[in-house]
Amino acid sequence: MVQLQQSPFLSLISEERIGKELTLMEQPRDARLTPALAQDVCVRTASAAVLEGSIAALGTQYVLSLRAKNCGTGDALADEQAQAARKEDVFASLTQIAIRFRTRLGESLATIEQHSKPLEEATTSSLEAWEALSAASRAYYASGARAALPLFKRAVEIDPEFALAHARLGIHYSNVGESTLARQSTLKAYQLRDRVSDVERFSIDTFYDRQVTGNLERQQQTMESWARTYPRDPSPHGLWAGLAARSTGRFELSIAQADASIAIEPDRSAPYGAKAFSQLNLNRLADAEATLRRATELNARHPSSELLRYFIAFLNADTEEMKRKAALARTERATEDTITHFEALALARTGRLHDARRMSTLAVDIAEQSGQRERAAMFDSATAVWEAFYGNAAAARQKATTALALGRGRDVDYAVAFAMAVAGDVTASRAVADNLARDFPEDTSVQYMYLPALRGLYSLHARDAATAIQSLQPATRYDLALGALGFTGYFGALYPIYVRGLSYMAANQHATAAAEFQRIVDHRSIVLVDPLDAMARLQLARALARSGDTVKAKSTYSNLLTLWKDADAKIPMVEQARAESLRLR
Repeated sequence: MVQLQQSPFLSLISEERIGKELTLMEQPRDARLTPALAQDVCVRTASAAVLEGSIAALGTQYVLSLRAKNCGTGDALADEQAQAARKEDVFASLTQIAIRFRTRLGESLATIEQHSKPLEEATTSSLEAWEALSAASRAYYASGARAALPLFKRAVEIDPEFALAHARLGIHYSNVGESTLARQSTLKAYQLRDRVSDVERFSIDTFYDRQVTGNLERQQQTMESWARTYPRDPSPHGLWAGLAARSTGRFELSIAQADASIAIEPDRSAPYGAKAFSQLNLNRLADAEATLRRATELNARHPSSELLRYFIAFLNADTEEMKRKAALARTERATEDTITHFEALALARTGRLHDARRMSTLAVDIAEQSGQRERAAMFDSATAVWEAFYGNAAAARQKATTALALGRGRDVDYAVAFAMAVAGDVTASRAVADNLARDFPEDTSVQYMYLPALRGLYSLHARDAATAIQSLQPATRYDLALGALGFTGYFGALYPIYVRGLSYMAANQHATAAAEFQRIVDHRSIVLVDPLDAMARLQLARALARSGDTVKAKSTYSNLLTLWKDADAKIPMVEQARAESLRLR
């Protein structure tokens, strides 16, 4: 697969797609692909040819063969053989077979020379390391990322120079929410990127900017080049539709790239998830539902489907449906902690802080039990933020400290620094922010979203509204973006707009402040269950009242207090809002 995927003109069916077809054929996802079974999969996926490879001992030598057969007729399209004098020569012989095979199928010598790195140079010289990597891939498609991680680790233990294995390990650490470990593995793969094929180098360069530097603009350039060089590969489009486009607020681009990936390989699940989430963020709820239905019809249901439907129900104010979708998501191990985290955020948004704390603790416990300490820390950092929003400074500082002790990471550190700044502990917040500035000098989220919001809060604390407004200027480029924290943690989006609104309030520019807070209220489909929604409504009501727009202020207070109708007793901020509303009557 690695050797043939170097060709820009060949497209191999992914293991994910093969596994889905086997399931539809009532076979195990990891069933051995016998020639007969492979022929059936070939027909069902409307492929052009099925490849059959074999290796056999002949005395002290090994005989390798590779044959391509027409899926429909069974006629041979190409048949190549080679001999290896010893086990260590197998990779070199396999490289020769693949090159002759590509030539037989009509590929030009020019492109073969450009895209044909010998297997030992492109991967590893260790058959044992390859065996571990193959086992890891099978485990991933059969049982998920957690089952595959030990096998990926085994592959790099056998051959520490196995760049491809380091890269895959980094991807799977990222998938389970361990960004620091993902960063370490991806950095190692990047340092070894001369030991991979061209297509794998594109992948490593992409994930290097996604998980190490955070430079999403450069990541986009890499994916553009990848897509041009390998037009039959759905991967660059699918990746582009995810973090790169969505976290920077380019939701239309995300949808377009998801469609491009789907057009190449219609039953990959990830592009449907990215597309549906982007449609949700654009408040196109019917379109998001249609995307989810289409994915289900094609057996490409995304693991986050129930989470998406939970948010659709939330935006439709359908509390009963929210409960049903939460119950379904909780039955899946992959989404159990996430949906619990969502419910904690939703409870905090409505002022039910006691229940929110209990639910958040449960989410943290689930993540810790799975060994995902950084993910658990992110859930704790969310609690720190909402405690700070509600004026519970001591509770916010305590949760922030707990989060940092559980697991450090870029997004955890930002949430903690934000919570500490809102709670008034600027010194502690600055220490964390300084680390972010030092460690992530190229990071799009850090430089254009996180640091501007934090610096704005620091200036507000120093009663310097003009500097606060100025420090938030870089964030205007991505005002309606999710940011990395919003993408992974589903809170933290639009925080720079909120701080800018506070800054205009401090500068006595109340009408301008009201316009900023209104932008947050108008983009509920981006904010979703983040308690920021309630805070923006409160500040909007205050800004309207101070600007003299009493009618709109009364209406905004009324809507906010309806949201807080079941809030816990004696929350100072809620009591203040009620008192402010009464004074307007």
